[in-house]
Parts: sequence; structure tokens; C-alpha cells
Amino acid sequence: MVWLLTDSGERQMPDAVAGDGGLWLSPEDMTAATGWELKPEGLCLGDICVPSAPGGFVRDGKIDAAAFWRHMGWPVASSDDGGAWLLGEGAEARRSSLESLTAPDFTLPDLGGVQHALSGQRGKKVFLATWASW
Repeated sequence: MVWLLTDSGERQMPDAVAGDGGLWLSPEDMTAATGWELKPEGLCLGDICVPSAPGGFVRDGKIDAAAFWRHMGWPVASSDDGGAWLLGEGAEARRSSLESLTAPDFTLPDLGGVQHALSGQRGKKVFLATWASW
């Protein structure tokens, strides 16, 4: 069992295989976790396709998500045992988010347990206070 954290959230990947610095996913798991889809022309996200060289990040019907992420120049981190992985957002996407001055959407519970999404406050002034005990 592998835990995978991406921009779209956190998921358990029961069929993932981690080892030797790689994270091997089925094409279906890769698409579900990242949005990138394996097609004959390579890995594609919408109209953007990245070809895979023979012996690259596609082998035996599996995709090395970590190798693909590194190929794209995006950050990858994993736990020492390979049980948890992070596929981070690229610098260009992060830069455009910061330049837009629009906070990413998130949902948190209030003291009564009622969930509130930041997107529900769009168009209003919002004061967000955070605190951590550590």
C-alpha cells in the first residue's frame, strides 16, 4: 500500500509498486491521481502530450510516476520506506497562482464540525487566522 499526495489530494494506491527511487502506477491509477493519461503518443493532460522514450517512464504497461515528474522538472519526495510519496506542483504553476493573488480552495470544519469551503466565500472579504501547537 502506497500513500500518494498530489495537487488533487491524498489517495491510497493499493496496486502501486515503489522501489529504486521509482513509483510504478497502472495507467488508470496515474490518471486518477494526477490527470495524466497514457496514450499512444505518450502521457497526455488535455492537449499537452509528453512522449516517452523506450525504457523511459513507461515500461511493461506501468508508468513510473516519479520518473515522469522528475522529467518534467517538478518536485518529488518519498518516505524512506517508499510508503508515502509527494508529487509536487511545478514552479511555473505555483508562480502563476501567487501572481493571481487567489488562494487555493480548501475545506475545514468549524468548532461545531460543519465544513466550510473557501470557495463559498469568493467575492467577500475573508480573515483567516491559523494556529499550531508546535
